Amino acid sequence: MTTTSVTPAPAARSAAGRVKALVVLCVMQLMIILDGTVVTVALPTIQSDLGFSQAGLAWVMNSYLIAFAGLLLLAGRIGDLLGSKRVFLAGLGLFTAASLLCGVATSAEVLIAGRFLQGVGGALASAVILGMIVGLFPAPGEQARAMGVYSFTSASGASIGLILGGVITQTVGWHWAFLINVPIGLASLAFAVRLLAGERGLGLGRGADVLGAVLVTGGLSLAVYTIVQTAEPHAELVRTLVLAVVSVLLLAAFVLRQARSANPLLSLHIFRRRQVTVANVVVVLLFAAGFGFQFTTALYVQRVLGYDSLTTGLAFLPAPLMNAVMSLSIAPRLTVRFGPRTMLIAGLTAFLAALLWISQAPVDGSYVVHVAPVLAVMGAGIGLAIPAAIMLAMSGAEPGDAGLASGLNNTAQQAGAAVGTAVLATLAASTTASRLGEGAGDALALRDGYGAAWLAAAGFVFAGLVLAATSLRTARK
Repeated sequence: MTTTSVTPAPAARSAAGRVKALVVLCVMQLMIILDGTVVTVALPTIQSDLGFSQAGLAWVMNSYLIAFAGLLLLAGRIGDLLGSKRVFLAGLGLFTAASLLCGVATSAEVLIAGRFLQGVGGALASAVILGMIVGLFPAPGEQARAMGVYSFTSASGASIGLILGGVITQTVGWHWAFLINVPIGLASLAFAVRLLAGERGLGLGRGADVLGAVLVTGGLSLAVYTIVQTAEPHAELVRTLVLAVVSVLLLAAFVLRQARSANPLLSLHIFRRRQVTVANVVVVLLFAAGFGFQFTTALYVQRVLGYDSLTTGLAFLPAPLMNAVMSLSIAPRLTVRFGPRTMLIAGLTAFLAALLWISQAPVDGSYVVHVAPVLAVMGAGIGLAIPAAIMLAMSGAEPGDAGLASGLNNTAQQAGAAVGTAVLATLAASTTASRLGEGAGDALALRDGYGAAWLAAAGFVFAGLVLAATSLRTARK
């Protein structure tokens, strides 16, 4: 079983045509990543307009991330069966239509439904992009360059989303954070139909593990819902425990299903490779901290420091700038010299320092002292850590498991982002509510809530740092 279908590019295909196809694929990947974070700085406005509760607000992001994470494995398998171009076009079309639904939403329920459908479309498209790039650029040198473009698009998309979200929200309104995808998506569809090479899949007769997809999506979704609803005023301990048990049972049933299925979504033999397992756990922790950090920091800058949406978005500029410098220029050379494990440890250490730094930010914090340096250090740390973690996860797998390892790593990223956002947003909301109950002022209560979330994120990164230092090695091929 693989999670991406690789199609050899026709020998006669022009270099210009392949570059144009790469642009189409990377534009879709950028839209997918952007929409994971583009609404973050618009959340206070969305909350006011649509009546979200503080804890329920996280579902604007989580409904997207959960659908994306839960369906990636199934989407990759469908790409194998039906052909990657068909699945990519279906995903791009659904994503564009769902963006329109989000853009015209007038209630919390419609927005969450639209975000979920965006996640479904994003999963369908994203699951096959990597394999299509490999097919377009089979030669090692050109493939490395193409992968560099793809990796930078993925790594920088989240921070760019925060900046773009601020600009859009302040100038034309939060609805356009979604509506802007419609013309871009339609144009991408037109180019994709013409530029991407079609291929025949394995055929539906080879089977897709629909039951496995239902179990993992249901289990993960319910787990995140269980976390989020604990911060609601009506939350009850017994109900929370029941939901937690059901989510664990669903995920356990998924594991049993994969062990027995003839065509599993996730072949469990890959976990026999310790490096693959540990590296993916580090990826989960890294993305949990990273997405949760961006979510809570954007709210701190707006709600505590009093920045508007545009200024908040621009305030995040140090992160993608440092990420670009590190991931495109410095990190590759350092990795060749010192190895990915050393770079992972260095990146995690920098990220940990940034989280501890901002956790001490006061109510009257200064952007120059408490935010900008943190974002710069975080961007540099992420620029080192993410490529290194992915490299270790992929190099630890057997060559025949490359597609499976890629799909597992992609799922680890999205699951970590979804669960991390839920945990940190819920912790921030519950801490704030507790401090308000003790008589603290609004600004101080909010700051203490975000401070607790940042310390929890630091705990995630510290756990990843310990694992990287004690259980990983630079694999030899």
